[in-house]
Amino acid sequence: MRKTITVIAVLIVLVLIGVGIVQYVNTTKDSGIPGIPDGTETSAAPEQPAWCPDVEVISAPGTWESAANDDPINPTANPLSFMLNFSRPLQERYPAEDVKVWTLPYTAQFRNINSPDEMTYDQSRNEGLSTLTGELVSMNQQCPATDFIIAGFSQGAVIAGDLAAQIGSGQGAIPAERIRGVALVADGRRVPGVGQFPGTFVSGVGAEVALQPLNLLVQPIVPGATMRGAREGGFGVLNDRVQDICAPDDTICDAPANVGNALERAMAMVAANGIHAQYATNPNVFPGTTTDKWLVDWATNLIDNA
Repeated sequence: MRKTITVIAVLIVLVLIGVGIVQYVNTTKDSGIPGIPDGTETSAAPEQPAWCPDVEVISAPGTWESAANDDPINPTANPLSFMLNFSRPLQERYPAEDVKVWTLPYTAQFRNINSPDEMTYDQSRNEGLSTLTGELVSMNQQCPATDFIIAGFSQGAVIAGDLAAQIGSGQGAIPAERIRGVALVADGRRVPGVGQFPGTFVSGVGAEVALQPLNLLVQPIVPGATMRGAREGGFGVLNDRVQDICAPDDTICDAPANVGNALERAMAMVAANGIHAQYATNPNVFPGTTTDKWLVDWATNLIDNA
C-alpha cells in the first residue's frame, strides 16, 4: 500500500510539472520574451514605401562647381559644371518617382596661394563627405530597398571615392549591396589598378598620392590641403563596382609617382586647367566618345539592367 501511494504521488508531481511547463511556454509565447519563438517571426525585408525611387543617382561636382546652399535637385551654382552633363540627361530620361537624381551641395573650394580667402580643401572635402553621407543615411532609412549610383569629378571624385572605400570596407553609412556602381573622374587619390579602368589606362597616380611624402613642403602653396596618399585597403568589396577614369597627363590623377619638384607639382594642382577641364571634349579618355557621354551610358545600363 505504501509503495502504491508513493507511485501515485510521483505521478501527480510529474503531471503538475508538465502542466506548469505548458503554461510557461504559452505565457512566454504570448508575451514576446526574446529568445522564445512565438511562431510569428519573419525574415522578410523591410517594407519599401510606395513613394521611394528604385535608384538614387548621386552626382558630386568638382572644385568651384557647387555651393553649400545649392538645390540638389536643380543645381544652379555653376551652370558650366561638368557633372551637369551627367545629371541632366538622366533627369530627362527617367521619371523622378523612379530615379532620383541628387547633386551634392557643398562649398567646393580649395584655398591656395592665389585664393587665400577660400575654404581649405580639407574643410571643403570634409563638408562634402558629411553632406553626402547624410543623404545616403536618410534615404536608406526611409527607403531600404533603394539602390545608389554615385559619380564624382575632381574634388567630388575624392569625396565619392572616400565614401566608397568606407562602404566597401564595411565601415560606411549603408550596406555595400545597395551600391550598384561608383565612377570617379580625375580622382586625386587614384592608384593604378585599384578599381576598374573602362577607358584609357594611365600609369600615373593621384596628386594626393604623389605629394604625400612632401606634404609639409606644399603647404605654402595649398594651406589646409593635406596630401593623404592612397586609400588604405582600396575599395574593398566594391572594387569591381568602382570605375577609375583619368585623362592621360591630367595632373590631378596622372601625376608621376616620383615628384621631382614639389612646388611645381603643387602649382600644377592649383591650376587644374588644360586637360583637367576638358573631359567633356577630350577624345583620348574614351575613344569614340567623351567622358560625360560614357558616364550617362554607364548609369543608364546600371539602372535598366541591374
